[in-house]
Amino acid sequence: MLSILIGLILLMALAYLGWSIIWVAPLAAGVVALLSGLDVYSTYTDTYMNGLVNFVQKWFPIFLLGAIFGKLMEETGAAKAVAKKVTQLIGGKRAILGVLIASALLTYGGVSLFVVVFAVYPIALELFREANVTRKLLVPTFALGAFTFTMTSMPGTPQIQNLIPIAYYNTTPMAGPVIGIVTTLIMAVGGYAWLAYREKKLSAKGEGFVMRETPGSSKSDESSTPSWFLSLVPLIVVVILLNVVKLEPIYALMLGIVSIMLINVKVYKKFIFSINEGAKGSVMAILNTSAAVGFGAVIAIVPAFDNITEWLLNVSDNPLVAQSLAIQVMAMITGSASGGMGIALSTLGDTFYNLSQTTGINPEVFHRMASVAAGASILPNNGALLTLLAVTGLTHKETYKDVFVVALVIPTIAVIVGIIMGGIGLV
Repeated sequence: MLSILIGLILLMALAYLGWSIIWVAPLAAGVVALLSGLDVYSTYTDTYMNGLVNFVQKWFPIFLLGAIFGKLMEETGAAKAVAKKVTQLIGGKRAILGVLIASALLTYGGVSLFVVVFAVYPIALELFREANVTRKLLVPTFALGAFTFTMTSMPGTPQIQNLIPIAYYNTTPMAGPVIGIVTTLIMAVGGYAWLAYREKKLSAKGEGFVMRETPGSSKSDESSTPSWFLSLVPLIVVVILLNVVKLEPIYALMLGIVSIMLINVKVYKKFIFSINEGAKGSVMAILNTSAAVGFGAVIAIVPAFDNITEWLLNVSDNPLVAQSLAIQVMAMITGSASGGMGIALSTLGDTFYNLSQTTGINPEVFHRMASVAAGASILPNNGALLTLLAVTGLTHKETYKDVFVVALVIPTIAVIVGIIMGGIGLV
């Protein structure tokens, strides 16, 4: 257990200091393997690389097409057109609220977290520029809007973190609606209040928006900027194809890209640059994420890992506390909400279901608390956070303090409130 703790602390500390996760993750995995008595070389070549490669194999098309989609939205001026309209509707000083709502709506609409990041980022950048809000708050705003309540607590959300518990508790995506709504409000309202406070504080210190130009990036010509309505079409195309037509994300993104190019055919000269830059960005983003996934794969084979699950099961007489803590800790260690939940429930799911039958606690409560606990886990090694940092070009040092509050502290408060509600019979 000490080897896991040392490896995790090493990974988080070096990542926070700005060292690339691409080499820090295998280094930390090697330390864990060495201290656990495993063969370091075979652990790296087999376990670590299998975890990394499997993630790339599954997700690279989404990262590639999502990055190209986002870059085309940015370079054609479509993102700027949408951002200006949003500014008119919600007010020039509410950039954080605009990005929060956009991210939340797309996530709750079933759009993959990774797609949301790539699609909304160029619009978010323009909103923050218009409102002169520091870029440091981009990452926590995205984290709040896409990685917390719409991913885990809102009843009916189609995200995988709300679907995994169904097989274990014989429930539906709407499980635990009262607890879901209350925990959603805690995360959404509490998180936004914190970000609004931070915006005011940073603005008072003179910290505003600073643009970091991409090398070779072309400047959008105001005269060629498309209408806001036409600029919305690619986003609408992707959402409808994913949620109504139920098309695979790869095809939905491809058709979204085609729609951007058709609408902006007059600026076709920007297409090659946008596609090339998007492709480059996708490689860095997926390597950052998959490196952390490889570390999680090594953690899962350490003999002490089984001892951790056993200890978590017996940590409390309250089964809701035991389940929530088990899932939260596993998600923290593996750097993945769905991964941590999958490991915990595959090991302990039957036990918790039986406890729901013998204790009289509704299985829907177990379902909802499993989802909420999984999301309350964003440490510096979290895969989704690493993707977000790679896309935005920001660092842990610049952003993690606020991410820690809106995506870990406040969601953990929501977990505690949910456990209390479940214990007194509220569902």
